[in-house]
Amino acid sequence: MLQVSDIHVYYGKSYILQGVSLAVHEGELTGMLGRNGVGKTTTLRAIMGLNRPRRGRIVFREQDITRIPPHRIPRLGIGYVPQGRRIFPRLTVMENIATSVVKGPIQKEMLEEIFSYFPILKERQRQQGGTLSGGEQQMLAIARAIITGPKLLILDEPTEGLMPLMVDLIKSTIRRLNSEKKVSVLLVEQNLDTALEVCERIMVMEKGSIKYNERIQDLDKARLMQYLGV
Repeated sequence: MLQVSDIHVYYGKSYILQGVSLAVHEGELTGMLGRNGVGKTTTLRAIMGLNRPRRGRIVFREQDITRIPPHRIPRLGIGYVPQGRRIFPRLTVMENIATSVVKGPIQKEMLEEIFSYFPILKERQRQQGGTLSGGEQQMLAIARAIITGPKLLILDEPTEGLMPLMVDLIKSTIRRLNSEKKVSVLLVEQNLDTALEVCERIMVMEKGSIKYNERIQDLDKARLMQYLGV
């Protein structure tokens, strides 16, 4: 579904991504791990067109998206939940969700589906995003990404700073989207146990490139923890 081939990304003179190659297969739950500052978020931003690679190629469903403007990429079927949620604090829950709708009104069926994942958002739909709790804001960020019915959902540390009960809800939602809607997932996660519980494949990034890539059943946990410095 997604093929990233030898991408190189710089911030000014800083060489951040040094030949990243990865694949996300149809219907697969893929996790990306790595210590802070190794390039995980930059990789996701490159896929979404927010950081242009100087070299390399990104292909989604057989279409080259390497040079496509960022606002067009979600329309191709990629949903993105950035690190830090990035909701609009002065807009209501419903207004936040509406910002992701490309054309026309929000489809009632999609909205009811979102409320089935996150019932609290239905109760809070007229409340300003900035007044929600951290967990509720994360639900809203995910809701914005799935209102368009993506084929691939990319999440950047969605459980960061959340209480265990909220982490369980996020994990459950990811699994439901995958099993019920056949949504492929690329999940960047700091929590090893969460990634191992949710994902079918694990990649580890180190110093701007992918150093480890295995399916869960083939995982060498000792080697994995060595890469992560655990």
